[in-house]
Amino acid sequence: MFTGIIAEQGHVLSVERDGDASATVRLHAPGSTEGLALGGSIAVNGVCLTATEIDGKDFSVDVMGETLVRSTIGELAPGDFVNLERCVPAGGRLDGHVVQGHVDGVGVLLEREALGNWERLRFGVPANLARYIAEKGSIAIDGVSLTVTVVSAAAEQEHWFEVGLIPTTLSETGLGAKATGSRVNLEVDVLAKYTERLLGFRTATPAAVDGGTP
Repeated sequence: MFTGIIAEQGHVLSVERDGDASATVRLHAPGSTEGLALGGSIAVNGVCLTATEIDGKDFSVDVMGETLVRSTIGELAPGDFVNLERCVPAGGRLDGHVVQGHVDGVGVLLEREALGNWERLRFGVPANLARYIAEKGSIAIDGVSLTVTVVSAAAEQEHWFEVGLIPTTLSETGLGAKATGSRVNLEVDVLAKYTERLLGFRTATPAAVDGGTP
């Protein structure tokens, strides 16, 4: 589990693709490899990945096809900076919110506006994710835990939401350098997804739930 509090920005050293089936990404992380063991979990731009090789301050991760399709990891290139977070230890402080590192989809930065020393960012969101995003709710954008400030109306055809970034977030994460049109990984609140799933079973017919004959 993660909290959405970014420890540092690393950068991509190399990407080896096997078509759309898989990829191996090698990254440089000045601080995040300390104590990281083979098989350990680390979030890269919000995607929970497993360290498969560690060499000093460099480490490698294997990425399967599902992750390449569902996230922006497949778009990484050497030199790109990424947000990194180690998994939270048992008993650790939950400074952000519960983040699984299981990306739900990709959003697009539509607008950014400087307002004094902070910025307002608006992201377009796929229609299938919009229902999980609520005003004052939590969302992870490229692994960064943020509070949703405004959402589009449910009846709108183009769905979006907004967040505010304070100076620390702008300087310490990759969101500060994102240009309009940039794609980002989104993870919505897991509680919203489970609630919808439970309600779906509650309203289903007994035959559909139990597999029996009415």
